Amino acid sequence: MAIPAAEIAIADGSPVIVHANAAFRRAGLDDERGQAMLMGELSPRIIEFLLSGRDSTEFPVALGDVIDCRYFRVTLTRAGEGSAERCILMLVDHTAQHHTERSLRREMTTDSLTGLPNRQGFGDLIEAMMDAGDRHAVLVVDLHRFSRLNACMGSLLADELLITLARRLKGTLRSRDALGRIGGNEFGVLMKIDGAEDEAHVLAERIERALGNPFRLTDHEVNIEGSVGIAFGGDRDGDAEELIRHAQFAVKHAKATGRTEVYHPQAFTIARAQFAMETALRRAIEQEQLHLAYQPICDLSSGRIVSFEALARWRDAEGRMQSPTDFIPVAEESGLIVPLGRWAVQQAVAHLAQWDARAGGNCGVRMSVNVSAIQLHRDAIPTLVDRVLADHGMKGDRLTLELTESAIVGDPDRVSTIMAALKALGVTVAMDDFGTGYSNLAYLQKLPIDILKIDRSFVTGMLADRDKIAIVRAILGLAQALGMKTTAEGIETIELGQTLAALGCTYGQGYAYARPLEPDAAWAMIAAQA
Repeated sequence: MAIPAAEIAIADGSPVIVHANAAFRRAGLDDERGQAMLMGELSPRIIEFLLSGRDSTEFPVALGDVIDCRYFRVTLTRAGEGSAERCILMLVDHTAQHHTERSLRREMTTDSLTGLPNRQGFGDLIEAMMDAGDRHAVLVVDLHRFSRLNACMGSLLADELLITLARRLKGTLRSRDALGRIGGNEFGVLMKIDGAEDEAHVLAERIERALGNPFRLTDHEVNIEGSVGIAFGGDRDGDAEELIRHAQFAVKHAKATGRTEVYHPQAFTIARAQFAMETALRRAIEQEQLHLAYQPICDLSSGRIVSFEALARWRDAEGRMQSPTDFIPVAEESGLIVPLGRWAVQQAVAHLAQWDARAGGNCGVRMSVNVSAIQLHRDAIPTLVDRVLADHGMKGDRLTLELTESAIVGDPDRVSTIMAALKALGVTVAMDDFGTGYSNLAYLQKLPIDILKIDRSFVTGMLADRDKIAIVRAILGLAQALGMKTTAEGIETIELGQTLAALGCTYGQGYAYARPLEPDAAWAMIAAQA
């Protein structure tokens, strides 16, 4: 295929075509309109080349309007050695290749379902705004329970929901804002910040209101919930993908708090520290680096120890004691609470069996072990307890399992079945931290709960606070009416323990009696009261 070429000369300070080959003429570049367009675009480049002293140069050029634009690769070569007035112009048409590349690029950066930019295309929009130096924000919208909706409605209706949602979200945006689908059930919004950062919060509120209205699909009316996370950008620090991840991190936090959240760098630092702790904790569980400490629970009327609560303790590889308030939440979020909880039950019952062996029979105390909500719902607790008790030849009435309010009221039907199986083994069930959650009193009446544990927040400083005394009285009265026993946590003085006994509280634990003890120290307290 012949390449369009022409000889260019400088006349009156401007380039003109003095000779063109047949391919150049067939390309329609030698008529008056073609020459005006070509020379108008190339004149500065041709003059600059002839004055530069170079023998040749190449560069791309686009000719024509947006609708009928043609793309060429231009080569300029001197017509003669040292000529400063003439050059040869050669054009290679790349229009078809350009259109193919643009079409492929569009396919690569567009979500096939909604027609919106996909994650890569959305990132390109962010990069362009970064290059322009504009202050901007990325909002990520995450749908709750989408996988469940997909399973219940089928993929076709789920796709219809996503398309409808995309249109609705588009309606909440300003004309200069951009919307993309960056994940299966995640949408991203890119907005330019003209004034204060409150603009992003205003948009988030509009999005939340839009999500609050039902979605009318072909055969269903669907109500969905979503969360919004925001990350702000305004310079070249980081990149588009990092900004999207920051907004996703914020939306994850928003799902936990129930409100729009903004990404803060320190939050990511905390998350990294928690991830490092998760890795170390996983290794500690595998290598059996954790141990249990035991805090006595006393009968307030007699002062005798009736039980011990098993508490997990962790000394890391560097010899530092890690606080349970730090590593237990990490264990729960990561799912490590399941193997950790299994280990705690096994270890606690094993130590109780050792104390019995030292006493030559029943040592006279029971063992109390905490079970998290996650472990309760993911693990086969009755099967675990039955096996551990059988391994040590122990009856179920020697073991108390402490469950939190959230574990009990989250799925009462399932918990009721689990509790019935535990009660069949003779195990005592206690509700831990009572009063700090949102208990449904009907569940307390229906579920086989034996003990209510009064949270330390109500007990500490109770003698100087009338409101706390009133709350404790109410809990004690409720427990008595339901035929339950009570344990008060956080008793720091004997006087406080005596007051609670006078009010009708059954048991108590706290520093007034003992801090958490190593197994041998706990056995010494048992032996001392024999």
